[in-house]
Amino acid sequence: MKRIAFLTLAFATMITWSFAQDKPASPKAETSGKVGAATVKIVYCQPSARGRKVVGGLVPYGEVWRTGANEATTIEFDKPVKIEGKDLAAGKYALFTIPGENEWTVIFNSDSKQWGAYNYKDKDDVLRVNVKPTKTPAAVETFNIAVVKDEVVLKWENTAVAFKVKG
Repeated sequence: MKRIAFLTLAFATMITWSFAQDKPASPKAETSGKVGAATVKIVYCQPSARGRKVVGGLVPYGEVWRTGANEATTIEFDKPVKIEGKDLAAGKYALFTIPGENEWTVIFNSDSKQWGAYNYKDKDDVLRVNVKPTKTPAAVETFNIAVVKDEVVLKWENTAVAFKVKG
């Protein structure tokens, strides 16, 4: 009898504990949209600022950033597109960026199964484009990516970075 009571209590504790787990610090997110005839799908993890200096701090200038958290952000096109006027074949890519105060480099890398940017190799870059960052009208606590009309827009802290997509 004691054994059954103990096992029941242990099982109930394990179930309660599993439901009490915290949400991940950087939850996975997905966004998609149509740009002309092409569909774009982006899968990424959303870090939050939590009082930290983000752009130029946590995300340093001049270094390759995974453009999110955890595994590398991926961007997928079902048809060939033009990014900032440059051709990009249909396919799935890792999306990296190199932040700068006055210019960001957006990188489409063929190795879409990377964890972060730790194994990033520029020899796997398929396309690089340079874009100008802008200031957001209000602070953005949680990093987000959106497909807006003919652009993909990245926002975090007080910075927005957009690149044009033509499908």
